[in-house]
Amino acid sequence: MRRTAAHQGVRMIKFSSILSRYEAAEFSLAEAAELLGIGERTFRRWRVRFEDEGEAGLLDRRLGKASGKRVPQDRSDEVEALYRRRYAGFTAKHFHEHLVKDHLFGWGYTWTKTFLHSRGLLEKAERRGAHRRKRERRPLPGMMLHQDASTHLWLSGQPALDLVVTMDDATSAILSAFLAPEEGTASTFRGLAEVFGQHGLPLSIYTDRGSHYFHTPEAGGKVDRTRPTQVGRALEHLGVEHIAAYSPQARGRSERVFHTLQDRLVKEFALAGIATAAAADLFLRDVYIPAHNALFSEQPSQEGSAFVAIPGVDLREILCVQEERQVGNDNCVSFNRLKLQIPESPLRAHFVKATVKVRHYQDGGYAIFHGQRCLGRYDKKGAIEETKQKAKKAA
Repeated sequence: MRRTAAHQGVRMIKFSSILSRYEAAEFSLAEAAELLGIGERTFRRWRVRFEDEGEAGLLDRRLGKASGKRVPQDRSDEVEALYRRRYAGFTAKHFHEHLVKDHLFGWGYTWTKTFLHSRGLLEKAERRGAHRRKRERRPLPGMMLHQDASTHLWLSGQPALDLVVTMDDATSAILSAFLAPEEGTASTFRGLAEVFGQHGLPLSIYTDRGSHYFHTPEAGGKVDRTRPTQVGRALEHLGVEHIAAYSPQARGRSERVFHTLQDRLVKEFALAGIATAAAADLFLRDVYIPAHNALFSEQPSQEGSAFVAIPGVDLREILCVQEERQVGNDNCVSFNRLKLQIPESPLRAHFVKATVKVRHYQDGGYAIFHGQRCLGRYDKKGAIEETKQKAKKAA
């Protein structure tokens, strides 16, 4: 028996009992109406209908009639066809967003979810586990960033790639996201450069203990702060605290974001016909991230920002690989299987046996520094940039 019909039967039995006691003067009109949870006027009206028509007069006239808010059959069929042919595998929430945005669907999310369950198109989610109290967010944007990567088959027909995401703890807003062949020092510097260049320096950044973030002498043990990696050296130079996570649960906020991205982003790439990493990065920057942040980001608990502007700081010279080398007898430096020839310098006749520092930039270029002085800059193949410029001028 449907619940509404059952309630109708209970209401009739209760009304009949109270009406008979009212007529026996056990209750006043006000008391009888109060016991039924209705007004006095309604009680009088029900009494008249009961006397004229019997129990049929108390039937709810809405029973058996289609609701004015019911989704028409043709729209129901359209929704089912859309899910089967175009949006198969989407969650109910993700699918409903596209219905509203792209197909002018005017009914609520609850209907969409219930409809998908009733047609066997979507399984009900498992019951959640025991409650856990999550860590409170930082009150201001820029107080803490999370950076992590997820290996996944993001693009159809392409091998697994790493999606590198940098997000804010206070708001869960994604500040940078792109695909990389493999997570590492280069991808970390790229993400940090995008965020620091646009927003400024945060107070801290929270990461796992990957080898590009920290040296960890013992597997699963504490990190060695006395031996900073390239990333650690750059963050220390900029005065950004680097916090190591010691469990997956500690990175719960970023893990939940990746769960959402793995479900939604793959489908969005497929819908948009994205087939290459370069096209995916543009789609992420211009389309997906703004929409994702508008939907999922939180309002910080306090007004303002903890990001610190860094005018005049050349991030390119800091967020890069820096390693010391000794200059050879041929006045060249060996680095990454390249021979970097030091050009003539007014500082000294040559730099043989001198210790210099080689910087390898995100664009693939190189530079050699002796102290704070740049001795030469080179392209990704090791050709001196100044020589190339002179050759262009001569031509």
